[in-house]
Amino acid sequence: MENVKRRISKPDWLKIQLPSTGNYNWMNKTIRDHKLHTICTSGKCPNAAECWGNGTATFMILGDICTRACKFCNVKTGKPGPVDFKEPIRIARSIQIMKLKHAVITSVDRDDLPDGGAGIWVETIQKVKEMNPGTTMEVLIPDFQGMTNLIQQVMDARPEVISHNVETVRRLTPQIRSRAKYDVSMDVLKYIAAAGVVAKSGLMLGLGEKEQEVLETMDDLAAIGVSVLTIGQYLQPSPEHLKVEEYITPEQFKFYETEGLKRGFKFVESGPLVRSSYHAERHINALKK
Repeated sequence: MENVKRRISKPDWLKIQLPSTGNYNWMNKTIRDHKLHTICTSGKCPNAAECWGNGTATFMILGDICTRACKFCNVKTGKPGPVDFKEPIRIARSIQIMKLKHAVITSVDRDDLPDGGAGIWVETIQKVKEMNPGTTMEVLIPDFQGMTNLIQQVMDARPEVISHNVETVRRLTPQIRSRAKYDVSMDVLKYIAAAGVVAKSGLMLGLGEKEQEVLETMDDLAAIGVSVLTIGQYLQPSPEHLKVEEYITPEQFKFYETEGLKRGFKFVESGPLVRSSYHAERHINALKK
């Protein structure tokens, strides 16, 4: 009989229903009515109601087609369309309409552009600040192929937190991330932290990593000055993506949280449903060292 690997069942702690609170319904209606694009809705994030209740949402810029093809990510890959130079004002207006206290902005990778999209990043940050002076901001940036001059442009626009996800442990990086390199991501984060900016990163678990490898990655991040760390469960977005090798227990996530705090991170968000922007509004408190 052929030896077929069985798909492991999703545990009860990952089976949730999105709540229907008044604020959640209002935010959902606002997004639909104004044709706004948020990762919260397109990604069906399980934490959307909690984040929206805290006045936080996540937006994606530079289109919806990525030049990379990471095996965990559900964003389309291929040749992106032309840059939309009206996007910065649309994002700023969306934040204004939604009355957000804190906004998270991310993007696809745009290796096709000479500046990797840094110019649109800068314009977006500036326009958000201009139209929403009371709103704080986290930007979740690509690696810009390690080009520090481009990272510096984003830093000079002065978002409160700059995040770049290392995603997984060193050993699994070549299997999981298409062009990104573990050491390049570490160099990007080191450059950000060395400038005194709050540097944040994230890991997803359940792809075959070992506990010791997770701890070693945490050591690497702590050593370069990363202040905030998020750790969550990888969930397979489609049959074409990498399979889940293991569902990490809530107890193990708690262990990683404790270990992270021991290593000096100012914030560690660690749990099965944690995503990069989870509790993002709290992380600006890591600004003052």
